[in-house]
Amino acid sequence: MFRKIKDDIYSVGVIDWHRKLFDELIPLPDGTSYNSYFIQGQEKNAIIDTVEPDFDQDFLDNLEQAGVEKVDYIISNHAEQDHSGTIPVLLEKYPEAEVLCSAKAKSMLLDLLELKEEQIRVVEDGETLELGGKTLEFIDTPWVHWPETMSTYLQEENILFPCDFFGSHLATSDLYVEDEAEVFKAAKRYYAEIMMPFRKIIKNNLAKLEDYEIDMIAPSHGPIYDNPEIILDAYHDWVSDEVKPEVIVPYVSMHGSTDDLVNYFINSLIDEGIKVKPFNLTDVDLGNLAISLVDASTVVFGSPTVLTGPHPAAVYAAYVANILKPKTRYASIIGSYGWAGRMTDKLLDLMPNLKVELYDPVVAKGHGSDEDYQEIDRLVDEIKIDLENL
Repeated sequence: MFRKIKDDIYSVGVIDWHRKLFDELIPLPDGTSYNSYFIQGQEKNAIIDTVEPDFDQDFLDNLEQAGVEKVDYIISNHAEQDHSGTIPVLLEKYPEAEVLCSAKAKSMLLDLLELKEEQIRVVEDGETLELGGKTLEFIDTPWVHWPETMSTYLQEENILFPCDFFGSHLATSDLYVEDEAEVFKAAKRYYAEIMMPFRKIIKNNLAKLEDYEIDMIAPSHGPIYDNPEIILDAYHDWVSDEVKPEVIVPYVSMHGSTDDLVNYFINSLIDEGIKVKPFNLTDVDLGNLAISLVDASTVVFGSPTVLTGPHPAAVYAAYVANILKPKTRYASIIGSYGWAGRMTDKLLDLMPNLKVELYDPVVAKGHGSDEDYQEIDRLVDEIKIDLENL
């Protein structure tokens, strides 16, 4: 299936309706797409990004249906295989094509796809490519989300092709954004799971894009933004240092002690009018937890002690939070133990990337005593004061 975007500009990618997991880690509740774009100039033709290798025949069928007989350039904005993996197949069908990419992408493509050096040409930041009536400009946008990533800008039409940047894992028949709320949620999930660790670098990339007039953003996952301000404004918000007065509570309990303490904590926050989102780690969607960390001010982990350390589910959540590097400002731990242990120390050691103010943890021996619940009251009071001052 191919679809016309504008004269001589086509979407030729594929929709993956059934994929449920990405990188064997990231849940895909709504599937995804691998978007590729064909641009026909008066003299030269170019394909921007390709598709997941499992869909190579679908991709070739799309190009055939679009009447593509000649490809002069294959532009690889990003070397990850869901976008680059079909380059070898394209080169077999269009052996005259030249692969264009950033300097860092070249070595990755050689390693990942076993291409030949003579098939690849490095393009520089700001370099342009004339197709005849259509001019492509290459923009370095590193770390969205690999170090080699770049974007391609079609000058005459003010279209930005940013590959993963601004993308969303969303399988939809809509070529353009139709349901803004649905796409916003998918894009925020995508940012949270993939882009958030590079928040500060993305700020620089956004600033760089301000020099360009952008009428359309055509990412390589999810629908096209024909009103790009939606996603541009969202990204400016997500990468800012501003946080919301919300408390995220990832927790797990074995025999009910931690569960009782966490429930008391949650209800006390609600009584104080503080927004709280608990996540039971025995059955949690990693994406929903990641979304909640994008702009929440506070995270409080709940864990029992297993032998001398935290519960493995809490370890996993802490590790994920650490690699995502959210802009969270405050954190603490609620938990319990049976005889001894260093649960809190070990859990904190897993999160060096969280640059937070730490509230004193509340850890009970067995079921919480009156003193333990008073300590939770103290924790709620401290959180309330800080959130009122945001």
